[in-house]
Amino acid sequence: MTMRALIFDVDGTLADTERDGHRPAFNAAFADAGLDWNWDAALYGELLAVTGGKERIRHYVAGHCPEFAERPDFDALVKRLHASKTEHYLRIVESGRLPLRPGVARLICQARIARLRLAIATTTTPENVSVLLRSTLGSDAEGWFEVIGAGDVVPAKKPAPDIYQWVLERLELPPEHCLALEDSANGLRSALGAGLPTLVTESEYTAGQDFAGALAVLPDLAENNLDDIGAIYRKAYSLNKKS
Repeated sequence: MTMRALIFDVDGTLADTERDGHRPAFNAAFADAGLDWNWDAALYGELLAVTGGKERIRHYVAGHCPEFAERPDFDALVKRLHASKTEHYLRIVESGRLPLRPGVARLICQARIARLRLAIATTTTPENVSVLLRSTLGSDAEGWFEVIGAGDVVPAKKPAPDIYQWVLERLELPPEHCLALEDSANGLRSALGAGLPTLVTESEYTAGQDFAGALAVLPDLAENNLDDIGAIYRKAYSLNKKS
């Protein structure tokens, strides 16, 4: 079996964006709206069980201040909060405070040299993806990725497989010729649901989650180049044939 494409998750996989990026951006948006909500690092770790920013706000409200959900403008409020959060997040990323995780830039560059196709499958917004790629890899980096599946292009967020299926349809590749890179159990379930072999690099918030079904679980990519990743991929298929 030949690996022909790499499909990357973003938050926690390309960069550790959650604790020092998205979380303070949410808090800034709450403050701008005059809300006394504050998501500390521990609470945010719990909220990450829900994928999608707007979905995360709704989940928080349901558990901590359900009266807000009764407001006639609640849906509009959630959209405004998320839009404000995105603006704050983009400023954080543009400041250069969120570098790529170890080994990620090297792997992407090696994949381009090897003419592997690149794609992204994420629940974060397209703007977040664009700014992160430009600020960490260069002004033309977004064009390196043939397909970018992000935000609300599919209605069901991870762990549903929809976003990976959407990306695969546009790559016009069968899942067995691709490798997904994820950091969370929800992301792994999403990729596996689309039939994708998946490599996990644990992040700060996902260490210790259930990664059953992953080809391998690594702390990061610091010690692994494209040849190592390819060997993991080929070994998995070799074992499948023997079984």
